Amino acid sequence: MDIGRVDIVVAGAGVIGLAIGAALAKAGREVLILESASRIGSETSSRNSEVIHAGIYYPPGSLKARLCVEGKHALYQYCEDRKVSYRKCGKLIVANDHLEAVQLEKLMATARANGVEDLQEWSSEKLAIEEPLLQAAHALFSPSTGIIDSHGYMLALVGELEDHGGMVALNSKAASGKSTDYGWELLVDGEQSMTLGCSWLINAAGLGAHKLAAALDGLDPEFVPRMFFAKGSYFSLTAKAPTNRLVYPAPAEAGLGIHLTLDQGGHARFGPDVEWIDVPGYAVDENRGNSFYSAIRRYWPGLPESSLRPDYCGIRPKLVGPGQQAADFRIDGPKKHGLAGLVNLFGIESPGLTASLSIGRTVAEIVSNGDDKMLDL
Repeated sequence: MDIGRVDIVVAGAGVIGLAIGAALAKAGREVLILESASRIGSETSSRNSEVIHAGIYYPPGSLKARLCVEGKHALYQYCEDRKVSYRKCGKLIVANDHLEAVQLEKLMATARANGVEDLQEWSSEKLAIEEPLLQAAHALFSPSTGIIDSHGYMLALVGELEDHGGMVALNSKAASGKSTDYGWELLVDGEQSMTLGCSWLINAAGLGAHKLAAALDGLDPEFVPRMFFAKGSYFSLTAKAPTNRLVYPAPAEAGLGIHLTLDQGGHARFGPDVEWIDVPGYAVDENRGNSFYSAIRRYWPGLPESSLRPDYCGIRPKLVGPGQQAADFRIDGPKKHGLAGLVNLFGIESPGLTASLSIGRTVAEIVSNGDDKMLDL
């Protein structure tokens, strides 16, 4: 069945797709977001640490660095304006040996290069005064790090999208497409398969972005990256949290280590670990929690025995595999791949939530600038 045309189709109603859709709708564009699941943000967007990052981990000049720092400021303001629950609780990054201390020095330099000027060095003596239950030889404190109600945020984005005439279609998967003289013709799978024409296709399908890209007739395969999946499990704390701040170890391979985060009610959870998988799945192996105790006790020696219980897991869409240096976000517009009316977003993992509003603005600029004046992405 053919249901006609719309101006812009966004594939994926996670936080990135919703932020893009809201930005485009505010700019006066006709926007339809297609979501294959029965609810918004059911994958990566609802299975993370819900942290608003400061922008201290990412290489200076990278998209991650720029969009995170810009997005942080925009997101705090958005939460104020749209009454989304958040808390600027701050974060401690701790080190307990020389190598980890060197990592903290590098983070301080990276933060400054990224324009993050509020990072503070804490001695072990200051940590003992401020956080007597924690232990570290060295620490950095990031006062601009916070936490957000990610579901409330996504609902606010849906509201903003709809206020400006946009729509979300659930149980509707952008399965394939082909480039035409007038834009894109999409095959949409749902209760009934249908075709849909659009002038612009924004591929924000997260874990499935590479599959959708590979199913776009006309897109050269060299512009479809291989995707790797890093599964991270979280375990909740049944005891009282030792602090009202977030606590992170020095960064680890493929992630930021087993860190302590808080929900809006102040309850603590730990994670994520890193498990490389071939096929996404969301079952939490309770045995993985056994290794959490030793990792957590490096900075919280008083963690009670048997106080962790399996909570949930998330999957990070990565552009590199085990042992490789972390990759930057990819936002591939027509200037990159040569096809009019197409933007592919790949590898949008952390700090995607923090950067979401800036990512939305960036994609809206690509669309508004048109095919002849694409941003150099």
